[in-house]
Amino acid sequence: MRILIVDDNHTSLLVLTKLSARLAGCEPVGFASPQEALAVMPALDFDIAIVDFQMPVYNGAEFVAEMMRFEKYRDKLVVIVTADTDVSTRMTALNAGAIDFITKPIDPLEFKARLRNLVALADARAKLADHTAWLRREVDKAVIELREREEEIIHRLTVAASYKDSETARHTVRVGAYSAAIAHAYGLSETECADIKLAAPMHDVGKVAIPDAVLLKKGKLTEHEFVEMQHHTVAGSDILKESKCSLLQLAAEIACSHHERWDGEGYPSKKAGEKIPLSGRIVAIADNFDALTTARSYKEAWPIEKAIDHIRAGAGTHFDPACVAAFEKALPSILHIKLEIEHGSPKGECKVSVDAAVEAA
Repeated sequence: MRILIVDDNHTSLLVLTKLSARLAGCEPVGFASPQEALAVMPALDFDIAIVDFQMPVYNGAEFVAEMMRFEKYRDKLVVIVTADTDVSTRMTALNAGAIDFITKPIDPLEFKARLRNLVALADARAKLADHTAWLRREVDKAVIELREREEEIIHRLTVAASYKDSETARHTVRVGAYSAAIAHAYGLSETECADIKLAAPMHDVGKVAIPDAVLLKKGKLTEHEFVEMQHHTVAGSDILKESKCSLLQLAAEIACSHHERWDGEGYPSKKAGEKIPLSGRIVAIADNFDALTTARSYKEAWPIEKAIDHIRAGAGTHFDPACVAAFEKALPSILHIKLEIEHGSPKGECKVSVDAAVEAA
């Protein structure tokens, strides 16, 4: 236990140093002036400070106030040594951060008893700090484990939702990655982008409630079938919204809103403008871009440049203009993601198309 002693009186400094050294485990560090002690701060390490009150340049309270400007010393135990019994002097010292006083002339037995108590207090506080740090690490560890479990649940639900259709599985991965890139370009935090990347792949989880005859139909849907397919948004929300997990709640929000339109002509609720959750407005663009640039049983994949123009043209009607601007900003990342994930065309051919799209954008 290191004991800082600051006293401009040579005899007092010597006495305090010798008395401190007699206590087992104590290592006194003495300074003959406040200036000398301040000059080596904050590199100086100590556990308890014993400071004389009456000193030139800085009195004890002023020295403690200066010392407390360094964050590392704000929880240190400080004792003021003084012959002054005036209440105002003691209040000044207490307000500066002192917790106790030792009255001059110093009684060796009293000093030893007080210092022993202070050492015990400092030791207890150190152990408490260590325990608090341990608890913090354990809480952080538990939060990470909980997050990993939530991510695993989301992944498994996403796999289940796309089990009947392998292309849907690849679609969900791309939409999640595209959505995160758009969210990042929009200016959302890294945490929000990570959440959207995890939740967005569940945007079509409600398709598990759609009959196979409609879901897996090879060809264009009839009007009645299209209305039935629209129900996947509400079904997805119903599946997820009662969860206590924030990621699943976000996924429910996306499931229910990613087919809404900026002009209010979307489904299922015909919400318009900023009444549509931002997550849904972002995923709407990612979902549309991937759907357009991917071959389906009933259509060919659009060229990337054509799909980009379609998204741009939809700004203010189908899509949030601010999200379209973020999509354009994120295009290099989105096209790089597409190149990495794409399995439907040779890499060389895809790269030529991507490079052309980046140049056109």
